[in-house]
Amino acid sequence: MEQITIQIRFGDIVLTKKTEKGTTLLELAKPYDVDDSCRILAARVDREIKELFEPVTEDCTVTFLTGAEVDGFRILERSLSFIFVRAACEVFGVDSEIRIEHSLDKGIYCEIDPDHGRLNQETTQKVEEAMRRIISLDEPFEKHQFPLEEAKAVLRTQYQPLKIALLNYRVKDTVNMYKCGWLWDYFYGALPPSTGYTPIFQLRYQKPGIILRLPKIKNPRELPPFRHDRMMGEIFKESERWNCLIGTPYVALLNRAVEKGQYRRIIQVCEALHEKKIAEIANAISDMGKRVILIAGPSSSGKTSFAQRLAIQLNVLGIRACTLSTDDYFIDREFVPKDEKGVYRFEDIDAVDVELFNRQLNALLGGQEADIPTYNFLTGKKEFGKRKKILAENEAIIIEGIHGLNEILTSQIRIRDKFKIYISPFTAIGIDAHNRIPTTDARLFRRIVRDNRTRGYSAQKTIKSWPSVREGEEKNIFPFQEDADVMFNSSLSYELAVLKKYCQPLLDGVGPEEEEYTEAKRLSQLLSYFVPIEDEWAILNNSILKEFIGGSCLLDE
Repeated sequence: MEQITIQIRFGDIVLTKKTEKGTTLLELAKPYDVDDSCRILAARVDREIKELFEPVTEDCTVTFLTGAEVDGFRILERSLSFIFVRAACEVFGVDSEIRIEHSLDKGIYCEIDPDHGRLNQETTQKVEEAMRRIISLDEPFEKHQFPLEEAKAVLRTQYQPLKIALLNYRVKDTVNMYKCGWLWDYFYGALPPSTGYTPIFQLRYQKPGIILRLPKIKNPRELPPFRHDRMMGEIFKESERWNCLIGTPYVALLNRAVEKGQYRRIIQVCEALHEKKIAEIANAISDMGKRVILIAGPSSSGKTSFAQRLAIQLNVLGIRACTLSTDDYFIDREFVPKDEKGVYRFEDIDAVDVELFNRQLNALLGGQEADIPTYNFLTGKKEFGKRKKILAENEAIIIEGIHGLNEILTSQIRIRDKFKIYISPFTAIGIDAHNRIPTTDARLFRRIVRDNRTRGYSAQKTIKSWPSVREGEEKNIFPFQEDADVMFNSSLSYELAVLKKYCQPLLDGVGPEEEEYTEAKRLSQLLSYFVPIEDEWAILNNSILKEFIGGSCLLDE
């Protein structure tokens, strides 16, 4: 048999070995797949993610993936979602409406027959028992390729009209489907060899749905402590109500509207909902007499546009608004903390001169003059004397920054003066009922487009920096999100159809020789399900989306 050379990477293990051409990845993985609570789920062969049943036919580098890596964790989540769908069908019936909707409470929020009210603590337990039985049987995930029309016929037997509708927009004339026991389904990405690979999970009844609790990427061997994110749950319910008004909760329905020329109305309703919500927030601030408005959210949430639109709505109510940036209160650069690589951690709260910030805020609130600094990033020092400010009686302060919800930032300001807002694009649309679009993907699409437009960055450069951005968010933003007085969902149901024409060429520019090719290909495949919106005239020039694609009347560009 012909021999090929493979470089194997698994955790800290790196070795080169000879093997027969056609050896499967599953056979290569066996010596390393020894931890039953953290199995090898798939492999990255050079830059392509491959399932373990696939053979290796040429010299390559093989990186084995577990739930401890982002790519492996997506496979873990996907397999547990498949098992959940099958178990729910076995408890409630194959024609049940099963929705895998969004992240919540360190897990995935799901609903089963939401209009029938059959879900409760007892039936949740039955679904979990069915899942554990399916996992204990270690049943295979069988991958089959079908011509499109045959795939649609199979999906009709499984009562999945949304998947059938989405296949109408597929460019390729074949489709890969998976079978687990009696259930056929269409999942957008790789799966492990069988159900026994993902034993760590829990179901928790969260009226009116279920939380599918998962381990964390950094610790895939156990479930994290449960934390109920009440406000997050409410904002997703609001998003669901908005979807009912707009009529496009899934990609196939949006595509149909775009094809029929009905997208202008969708754009108008989405923008009107945003404006109405911003006006409601402004009214709450006015009614409560708040004067310090703190806005925080992860990268590419649209914080800058939101802050400007909020200031306008406050002005309508007779309240003027001035803005302060925490960036101008950085301590001298020589004292800024560094990470293990020697890079300055400007995103840490310790990099902010909190004492000066609080002292000047209190001075402004007390009617006194404050000499607002400007941070010079060339010299690494604050400069004074250019922005002296006295706050008028009818004037509020808007502060936009990653630490806005962290009480340390404004520890010396009276709680009665503060109003905290958390903003993020809580994804308003799913691929279909079983395949969600994570919020982080929606933000990454926005950032790729904006970084290219405003900084000339390639998609490869933005994708490369994204894990570091996410790490900072996990530390400095997400732990404080439930401390907000209100949350604002900055997503727009139509936005990925607009971003596609900007983002797709940038993703296509990431070559297979680049480390970021795997992620670029995944994002490109996600965009492939959308029919693009080419005509943008209906998008208002104060839309949050304009912050990313350009043409905003709110920003200095």
